Amino acid sequence: MLAVFGHDGNIRERAIERAVAKAAKTKAKKTAATATVKSAGGAISLRALSRATLARQLLLARQNLGVVDTVSRLFGMQAQLARPPFVGLWSRLVDLARGAVTKEVEAARLVRATWVRATIHLLSAHDYAAFRATLQPALDRAIAGILKDRVRPSEIEPCLQAVRAFLAKSGPMTFNAIRDELARVFPGGDIRGLAYMTRCTLPLVLVADAGATFGWTGNAGFATAETAMKPTLAKRADTAAFVKRYLAAFGPASVKDAESYSFLPKLGDTFEAMRGELVSLRDDKGRELFDLPGAPRPHEDTAAPVRFLPEFDSVVLAHHDRRRLITEANRPKLATKNLFVPATFTVDGMLAGKWTLETKKGVATLGLTAFEALPKSALGAIEAEAHALATFAEPGAKRVELRWQKD
Repeated sequence: MLAVFGHDGNIRERAIERAVAKAAKTKAKKTAATATVKSAGGAISLRALSRATLARQLLLARQNLGVVDTVSRLFGMQAQLARPPFVGLWSRLVDLARGAVTKEVEAARLVRATWVRATIHLLSAHDYAAFRATLQPALDRAIAGILKDRVRPSEIEPCLQAVRAFLAKSGPMTFNAIRDELARVFPGGDIRGLAYMTRCTLPLVLVADAGATFGWTGNAGFATAETAMKPTLAKRADTAAFVKRYLAAFGPASVKDAESYSFLPKLGDTFEAMRGELVSLRDDKGRELFDLPGAPRPHEDTAAPVRFLPEFDSVVLAHHDRRRLITEANRPKLATKNLFVPATFTVDGMLAGKWTLETKKGVATLGLTAFEALPKSALGAIEAEAHALATFAEPGAKRVELRWQKD
């Protein structure tokens, strides 16, 4: 902006300003017409960030979508246990039936496998095939961080060959059985270290158990991805495509957010190379966030209904800066000493408490713990959603009880 001093120069200077602004506007229009993407350096509030992420995670309104399409839009769902992704889908889809999920699981159109942060996720088979090679550097970091030098480089390929041969001969096997085989082949070796290295290096998927309520029993077997699903694993990494999918599911986000989510190192170089294809924003602290052009960014006053999220829901863990979903004061209440992330519920788009569910003698009891005092106007919606969730998640229960409790 040009400075204007005194009255004599006002008209002239303002005319110059208008001319400069008009020329810039004309140039911007021409650039926008030819460029792939126009960057925008505007600010975005925490509340607007919340609404943008909730929209992409299908948490502003339940959708009528297919299960595989939904899981792909979410870019996977953390699934250390079998039930949580079913709960996550129930919170996002209209009238979800468990059978709609188990059908896709048993057909291996959805797979459960090691994914970001070296944790088990539910994924579309196509996404797993497309990005498993992309995530190998992140899995290598997990191996190095956990194992240090417990596994010698000379042991890696013989170990992988032994597991491949074992599964080819025996079919899907539990990880305990895989460890037993490694103990037979490598007597005196660090079996748990070798097993962890195998899980993070060899593409393995958990094989569904036909008839299981939530797709898998607690003792499901592993098989190589090549034998367990139809899509062929990509051999080359495509980090740029991975970043775009991350932003589509969790954006707007910073480089540090993406690195925290994925464990992939040095993503700043990837974002910088893609800058011309992305929108640039600034958060309330002035930090640069990136997004896809045309991605949903609803108004910050968009209503956000009460939603229940399962343990380790990906949206809770998708950012280094999680203030869009939980206040700094409440964030410590999410973590436990054993790093377990509890199931949570939202009020007005923010994580407002946690919940548990257990069934004894035919009674499903859903316990609710608020992080802080809740608005009375929200209690009815919380309890109605909780009751519906318990009915879905515990199909064998004869009765549902809700119980508010203190931490």
